[in-house]
Amino acid sequence: MTSPAHPTRPKAKPRPMFGPVLTLLAAEPHRAFSIGDLGKELPGRSSGAIGSVLNRLVDRKWATMSGGSPRRYTITAEGIDAYKAGAGSSRAPATATPTPAVAPAPTPSSTGPIPPRPGAVLRPNGVWYLPRQLGDSTDVEVLRRLRRDTITVLLYGPPGTGKTSLIEAAYADAITVAGHGDTTVEDLVGNYVPLPDGGFEFAYGPLVVAMRDGRALFIDDATLIPPRVLAALYPAMDGRATITIAAHHNEVVTAVDGFYVCAGHNPGVHGAILTEALASRFAVHIEVTTDMQLARSLGVPNGAIDAAVALNAQMRKHEIDWAPQLRELLAFKRVAASLGLDAAVSNLAAIAPEPDRQAVIEALQRAYRGSIITPLTLGKQK
Repeated sequence: MTSPAHPTRPKAKPRPMFGPVLTLLAAEPHRAFSIGDLGKELPGRSSGAIGSVLNRLVDRKWATMSGGSPRRYTITAEGIDAYKAGAGSSRAPATATPTPAVAPAPTPSSTGPIPPRPGAVLRPNGVWYLPRQLGDSTDVEVLRRLRRDTITVLLYGPPGTGKTSLIEAAYADAITVAGHGDTTVEDLVGNYVPLPDGGFEFAYGPLVVAMRDGRALFIDDATLIPPRVLAALYPAMDGRATITIAAHHNEVVTAVDGFYVCAGHNPGVHGAILTEALASRFAVHIEVTTDMQLARSLGVPNGAIDAAVALNAQMRKHEIDWAPQLRELLAFKRVAASLGLDAAVSNLAAIAPEPDRQAVIEALQRAYRGSIITPLTLGKQK
């Protein structure tokens, strides 16, 4: 993309922005806001000023930033607590604590959240992660060790097995980029964005932010991203640890200590291709599967787990391409609690991909003793 010859900087008089931005995020804690969304609620405030505040919130772990274009921001549990404590008021916010090279995961204090079991790790979104055995340690500890020793890791396995949750538990400072076939180099390094006053400003992408702040960068569904786009990562991952932003005056960015790239790969997803160039960039490949015993301990009905075990065995034999994972099993539990067990069973059949739906129905019928199961469907008017 050709950059504007002379990007115009906003000339509006600076005004306090921290409180209004935090207040808007806290008002809708489940919404992912773009800079443009917030700009509509804050007329007269420049995109650059709003983006600067959002970056400060992300640095404090009061908000998370998703990749893609446009980038979107969501308040965290810590951000909500900070807002309730008065950080969104007119008084000046507390001074931010610098991010360490390898940021530790949040730990509960004596007055904070109570872990569901010893060793549980609190993710930045306020949800607990229960570590799993990996070698002679736990998955969380192994991933932290790999980052400390700058050994790159690729997590692979079906969607919904918890790859992203593991990364968030291991690296509290992680920035996640959701990969897809339309991901561009600009989505990684940044691009010019329009300002309300008609000018343009260069907004740095998640790769640059992670390099400059010494943070972990998780490329989710990396094998869906075109190889030519992924090539923009490689100079940052090798001994050079630098990239050049051609679209921004050939600016050179060098990574600081703590910068770390990890990735996720879903082998069964249509269009996912693990190229040799990508695979060779990651020294450690770890398969992530669903822990069925964990699903049982979390209260997922036994019939659903029995069906999932059978279907996953079929998938490993390449007889089918889809089987329920932990994400679907936890959803099954919630649907059963809300609508009843029969509706949850029918819904699990409904969400199965068409080519594998009959196999899912048959597994559910075996698990639920020959019950007639049909996908959840609307009936006649009552």
